[in-house]
Amino acid sequence: MSALLEIRDLQAFYGKSHVLHGVNLDVQKGEIVSLLGRNGVGRSTTVKAVMGLVTATGSVRFGGRDILGLPAFRIAHLGLGYVPENRDIFPTLTVEQNLLLGQKRGHTSRWNLTDMYQMFPRLQERQHTAAGVLSGGEQQMLTLCRTLMGDPDLIMIDEPTEGLAPKIVELVAQYLQALKERGISVLLVEQKLAIALDISQRVYVMGRGSIVFEGTPKQLQESPAIRKEWLEV
Repeated sequence: MSALLEIRDLQAFYGKSHVLHGVNLDVQKGEIVSLLGRNGVGRSTTVKAVMGLVTATGSVRFGGRDILGLPAFRIAHLGLGYVPENRDIFPTLTVEQNLLLGQKRGHTSRWNLTDMYQMFPRLQERQHTAAGVLSGGEQQMLTLCRTLMGDPDLIMIDEPTEGLAPKIVELVAQYLQALKERGISVLLVEQKLAIALDISQRVYVMGRGSIVFEGTPKQLQESPAIRKEWLEV
């Protein structure tokens, strides 16, 4: 059975700088996959290339369809969600307005405002508050939920726990598990090894623009040489 997301020989450049060197990666339906690695190795560029935000060559197939080169809005309408590292909220709009902007027009979603507020009660408390005054953790919750309101089949999330307090990190982990339980796939770009190993079915490790390891969390735990060379500071 073919994967929901299939990436083959993905190459990308920033100007003359060759950033991605033939990345191969799969995400199956209902699976959480983590893409690990140090800063600057190409993890964020990989998800941006998939989302049509970086010019790339190779092959990217989503749901059996070739999407490489399509504009980002078309890719999103096909059911691929993206949560950027900078969170990208609309600061002058309220929490609820931000969430409603995530909905697709003319589309019946598996998710609604009630679901979002049940998942993150803090958002309900702040529903009429301008998003720009939220804490970093609250903004991260809002971005995750806004993406989910678009009813994606797969969400790519870039560093969702960066700079967050341990309690909020735990909430994010619960959110990701809730997605999996509803059959939504996740490609998680993450530096925190603990959360990735805890919630993922498979992990990829990236180094210098290429995949240097693919396996289960257990296999990565049993590979100290890989962790030392490509992950540990």
